[in-house]
Amino acid sequence: MTMPLDVRPEEDDAALLARYARGDAGAARALTVRLAPRAHAQAFRMLGDRSEAEDVVQDAMLRLWRIAPEWRTGEAQVSTWLYRVVSNLCTDRLRKRRRGGVALDDVAEPEDPAPGVEATLQDNARHTALRVAIADLPERQRLALTLRHFEGVSNPEIAEQLGVSVEAVESLTARAKRALATALKGRVAALGYEG
Repeated sequence: MTMPLDVRPEEDDAALLARYARGDAGAARALTVRLAPRAHAQAFRMLGDRSEAEDVVQDAMLRLWRIAPEWRTGEAQVSTWLYRVVSNLCTDRLRKRRRGGVALDDVAEPEDPAPGVEATLQDNARHTALRVAIADLPERQRLALTLRHFEGVSNPEIAEQLGVSVEAVESLTARAKRALATALKGRVAALGYEG
């Protein structure tokens, strides 16, 4: 890569950073050309993923631009500071991986809990067939079955409502179940029930 025309090869990183802090965009480009490839190589060695390494370098360079106005020349080399930030960012990502954190792109789309069209049609067909079969039951069997299994009424309460014994209610519901099984037997496959 070629250096921008306004950058002298002997100009050190701290001088370039100071120029950037004063608003010189060319100095930022020169510093990026100089430091980013090595930072990317370091991040890639640590993470083993080019795209993740690019993200880390971008984050590290943004941090460098943010601290540019407060940079104190002589305390540390710009390259040393940047590579330390890259190393820390990579370490954070590796910790996240070990804790089970995953990238947003790696998270599967949640499944829609609503039944699909086919399942809805199947359920509708089953409900319709059951309603028709129940409607064909003798009245007392239909009442006993509906009260017991669809409305959750207890056998003694049903017996009281129908004016019969509890044993009669049990008999009515048992006969209603057998009649339903017989009525629906020929439609098992069509209603989507196997075996």
